[in-house]
Amino acid sequence: MLKRIVAIIAIFVCASAAWMVLGTSIYLRTENAGSQLSGRVASTWGASQEQHPPVVSYAVPETKIVEVEEEGKKIKKNVTQNVDKFVPLDSSRVAADFHIDYRQKGLLWFSTYTVGFAGDYAIQNPMPQDEVFTIRLPLPAKQAVYDGVEIFLDEAPLPLDFSGSDVTARGKLPANAKGRVHAAYRSQGQDNWSYKFAGADEVARAKDVHVAMKTDFGGFDFPENTLSPTEKRKTVQGWEMKWDYQNLVSGFNIALQMPQKLQPGPLAARISYFAPVSLFFFFFLVFILSTLRGIDLHPMNYFFLAAAFFAFHLLLAYLCDHVSIHAAFLIASAVSILLVVTYLRLVVNLRFAVVDAGLAQLIYLVLFSYAFFFEGFTGLAVTIGS
Repeated sequence: MLKRIVAIIAIFVCASAAWMVLGTSIYLRTENAGSQLSGRVASTWGASQEQHPPVVSYAVPETKIVEVEEEGKKIKKNVTQNVDKFVPLDSSRVAADFHIDYRQKGLLWFSTYTVGFAGDYAIQNPMPQDEVFTIRLPLPAKQAVYDGVEIFLDEAPLPLDFSGSDVTARGKLPANAKGRVHAAYRSQGQDNWSYKFAGADEVARAKDVHVAMKTDFGGFDFPENTLSPTEKRKTVQGWEMKWDYQNLVSGFNIALQMPQKLQPGPLAARISYFAPVSLFFFFFLVFILSTLRGIDLHPMNYFFLAAAFFAFHLLLAYLCDHVSIHAAFLIASAVSILLVVTYLRLVVNLRFAVVDAGLAQLIYLVLFSYAFFFEGFTGLAVTIGS
């Protein structure tokens, strides 16, 4: 009996080592491919987006005295240069509509989305004469696709100039007149979308700000160091959120983090790391029941049972690349249970194979592993199952 127990423990230790190797290989395969796959998704779909308010300015000629050299002599000249004067935004009305559209690459899902952006901004001409204003709208990402880009001044469409990561338009306002700038586009990105009033480590001031976001999904989050919505309402399709401020002074910005789908790679790795616990419960129960009933199970029988358990995780790890994680889990469970039941039917009998071993495997392998699909409930499920 002692030699048999030692042999079973040795089989258990070897199987545990194999699961550690499998789990580590899945993690490494996922992590090494993660950054590369994220770049590939960004190159075909789009990257995270950071939208800034438009910058409005007008040119004022200023005369300066500069020292120049002509014919070997230094002389002073009056030079007239245009200096940009920036106009503050008196109010901002921003709307962003989001639709989630997940993309899978290898063992990872990426939270890709489409966004429809529209912003209305109130400005005023501070000069006593007509002025031509330059409206520069920073585009939220270089790795992105934009459609329907438009800028209006008082409902009049303006011709657009694209340069680098900005789109520029020019329009005229009468003396001391108020105007409304409208900017809109449709785009697509990945993981996050933010509306930034200022750069990093800067405190910005914004007057009469109203930002509205609409989603057709739930499960999103707000990143750290961002403003929480002042109003949040659930709709039939998703959520509506609003940020309303009369005179905002803050170093925080507004941001939305897209919901993350269940990741097959990390999930399969965690299940593999947990496998020795499942096998321990199964071996313990099979050993006790076979001893009490006088069933003679050789250590090699335990070796093949461990191999059937390992087949579950091996099949799950490489099948979730090609089918959904739920389908892969179902197939791997069926194969592993079939291996155990058909093997013990030949070694012992049908009743022991189906009722004792099969039911124990269903609880300690399948249900324990399925608990990992519910984040935060794994420990509770394992405790109840134990």
